[in-house]
Amino acid sequence: MFRLLLVLALLSLSIACQPQAAPDTRAADEAAIRKLDAEWSKAAGAKDADKTVSYYTDDAQVMPANSPVIHDKAGARAMWQGMFNMPGFSGGWKPAKVDVARSGDLAYVTGTYEMHETDASGKPKTDKGKYLEVWKKQADGSWKCVADMFSTDLPATPPAPVETKTAATK
Repeated sequence: MFRLLLVLALLSLSIACQPQAAPDTRAADEAAIRKLDAEWSKAAGAKDADKTVSYYTDDAQVMPANSPVIHDKAGARAMWQGMFNMPGFSGGWKPAKVDVARSGDLAYVTGTYEMHETDASGKPKTDKGKYLEVWKKQADGSWKCVADMFSTDLPATPPAPVETKTAATK
């Protein structure tokens, strides 16, 4: 009888000492990130460079189409300010999918963007494309974007023809 009680006591203690699963906060985290992404898009549409860059971590990587990777907020701010300075700039983005890891510390967002500008001849130009953001929960519980990549859906501009010289044209 003593052995049985000892085994039951040890089993109970073993079960009690098991780590408890963290609560599933994915739905709340998804809602928070959707809200942040909408606010971020609004800040970009308002051409507010400081607010736009505030959604990035200090070491975020920004990967715009046809450009090198930007590794810091100063570079990201310069990129955004350059876009905001384009004549006729306006636009924003909308998330299509927000997926939060079960661990609750990482998430990704995919969606589409639309930007407008005026070209050198004064003609309006629209760019539509897609984006991918990776968000990381910070020590204070807030979410910040650690990686931001976007690319156009417009067809690539074909390279200029290369003139070749033949024996007859030399």
